[in-house]
Amino acid sequence: MNLFLELRRHGKLAEKRHPMYEKSKFGKFWIYVSVVLWVGYLMFFGTMFGFLDGGSREIYHDINAGLIFFLALDFLIRLPFQKTPSQEMKPYLLLPIKRSRLIDFLLIRSGMDGFNLMWLCFFIPFAIISISRFYGVMGVVTYCIGIWLLMVLNNYWYLLCRTLIDDRIWWAALPLGVYGAIAAGLFIPEESILFDLSTSYGEGFIQGNPLTFLGTLVAIAAMWLIDRSVMSRLVYKEMNRTEDTTVQVKSISEYRFLDRYGQTGEYMRLELKMMLRNKICRKSLYSCIAVVLMFTLIISFSDVYEGGMKDFLILYNYVLFGILFAGNLMGYEGNYIDGLMSRKESIYALMRAKYILYSLVLLIPTILMIPAMVTGKTTVAICLAWLLFIPGGVYACMFQLAVYNNKTIDLNTQLSARKNVGTSLQYLITGVAFFVPMVLQFTFDALWGPDVTPWILMGIGIVGILLSPLWLKNIYRRFMQRRYKNLEGFRDSRQK
Repeated sequence: MNLFLELRRHGKLAEKRHPMYEKSKFGKFWIYVSVVLWVGYLMFFGTMFGFLDGGSREIYHDINAGLIFFLALDFLIRLPFQKTPSQEMKPYLLLPIKRSRLIDFLLIRSGMDGFNLMWLCFFIPFAIISISRFYGVMGVVTYCIGIWLLMVLNNYWYLLCRTLIDDRIWWAALPLGVYGAIAAGLFIPEESILFDLSTSYGEGFIQGNPLTFLGTLVAIAAMWLIDRSVMSRLVYKEMNRTEDTTVQVKSISEYRFLDRYGQTGEYMRLELKMMLRNKICRKSLYSCIAVVLMFTLIISFSDVYEGGMKDFLILYNYVLFGILFAGNLMGYEGNYIDGLMSRKESIYALMRAKYILYSLVLLIPTILMIPAMVTGKTTVAICLAWLLFIPGGVYACMFQLAVYNNKTIDLNTQLSARKNVGTSLQYLITGVAFFVPMVLQFTFDALWGPDVTPWILMGIGIVGILLSPLWLKNIYRRFMQRRYKNLEGFRDSRQK
């Protein structure tokens, strides 16, 4: 217990002493505001579902039958928001402390994370309204404890998948296979036994069945041991990684077709190598493609999302790439920013190369959206509108971060590194880039109709693309005015 408290204190002190701590306070404020709003939404829906009529049976039976869907949704929500437990372990590995005890601390901290309590904001008001009438206060308490245990179990399951995927991207087949098998078991048979099992499981929590709680605790313990073994092996592997100079590379793509574009082509080559050869960047790209493909298939072959939610997901497929690449603009270059600054106009050529390459990357979601166009779930016009509007409008906003971002993002460290905390401007500009296009679409739809909206967005995008040399030069001049301040920030935030 003393070790747990001491390491927790060290973690808080390290965050406060980080050079970016003061700059992230504004961003943390908006995170807290978003959390409050999200809690309010969950409580509202929990209350609303509690008053629904379940027909021939009580509404809590239907909710219990859908616990599998709550767990799957919880897993998806964790993907963009919850990282794997991160703690700088190098200093502690030099001390007479067992590595297994450090891993145990990470797992305990993950199990006690407030993220696991999020769904209680839905289930507590729901249980008070629908369950207390039949089982009293005790039924509500045992049910909520059971839901919390399920979320802790789901947390460790997510942690296992995310840790394995961070090591090898092909491990993404594990959660896809599991959830694919569950979906097949739910929807292929006319009467799935899985719904009945889920209903009985939730009923066991309500009734305080010891076997139900014991089974859940055993599953948590088993997942704990698996996570402990996997994390211990992978963290130790990362801490002791060595460069193998004996490997013979059979072929290396030099992207020679970019030679004709001069210095801009050289920086496009550098960016391509970083995206496709660096392990972390490559996994981020693959994850982004996987998310876009998943949403595209949902839009194309199901009626789950219609109306405004469908429009939001289509936009999300395009904006996601911009947030992934441009959100941390110049962050990776902070590792070698001194070399870039030694050459005249190199920063402008770099930003121009990034802009061209990031714009071309948007062809990926456009191609992936073809099934949705073929099935009539979206139109070619709106996809072309976002293909043009994102580079012309959203990137013009996102690239402003190049002036103010001065935090180096390490290219190698994964499990043993701390999470990157964004600055206030990163949160603000990213939020504007994400929500303003949606507001514009809804506004144009209301004023001129959905048939005219794509053409207006295309026009705005084309104007922004044609003016890109002007606003890129403006960004470059402002960056150079702040170059010494940015250099100081990049150097201070590098991994020592």
